[in-house]
Amino acid sequence: MLATPSGSPACPDDGRPRRLAAQLADMIPGAATIRVSLMDPAQTWPHLNAIVKDEAGRTMELGRPTARIAARWILRVWPEVDWMRPYIFCLTDATLTRSDLVAADRGR
Repeated sequence: MLATPSGSPACPDDGRPRRLAAQLADMIPGAATIRVSLMDPAQTWPHLNAIVKDEAGRTMELGRPTARIAARWILRVWPEVDWMRPYIFCLTDATLTRSDLVAADRGR
């Protein structure tokens, strides 16, 4: 995609998040959310991490390749995001929210 002199995409694509949500729902049946960051708690350096949960909030076990592919796809749709912080991609409404903001909303 080419950029204009202002740096914004020449042809912004607002449908990308929805298409991504549909692709991930097909790839990971039963998934409701995917939490993504570059801070894998099992690593001492920045490392891609994805945690998939179902509608009931239960963590779904995925193979490492599937989890990494899902995380990479999400990162590519939102390259401007600070991925050192965890974000949650909701497959139902195709929204990306910082995970600490999601936790704060649930506490209300």
